[in-house]
Amino acid sequence: MPNESNQKPPRPIFTSVAPQLFVADIKASCEFYAAKLGFGVDFIYGDPPFYGQVSRDNARFALRHIDEPVFTDIREREHLLSASVTVATADEINQLFLSYQSEGVRFHQPLKKEPWGARTFIVTDPDGNLILFAGPAD
Repeated sequence: MPNESNQKPPRPIFTSVAPQLFVADIKASCEFYAAKLGFGVDFIYGDPPFYGQVSRDNARFALRHIDEPVFTDIREREHLLSASVTVATADEINQLFLSYQSEGVRFHQPLKKEPWGARTFIVTDPDGNLILFAGPAD
């Protein structure tokens, strides 16, 4: 019988991640993510609202109100991503791009095949946050 005191407990499993996006208007951002990108609004907090969360499947974004834009110069110059979301198949990444295109979403980068074998596109939200969507190329 093994010595139970020497056994390590199971390693905790991460079930999701929620990058924090800085936005000027929580309600307007929730509307964009819901109406244009298909996310649901999990909650909006504060009076006036200063924090919220949107989610779609296992992807979650925390939305934090700020009065002044952050990272604007460097974000645009360096194309800094605020978040990345992946899908499982090439069909899904193509379908997602076409659905966002039909919604009139502004793209920082259209759908393209990357040298490392992924297909990606980047959406720009109303506050300039760059959200990468990726999936397999084949």
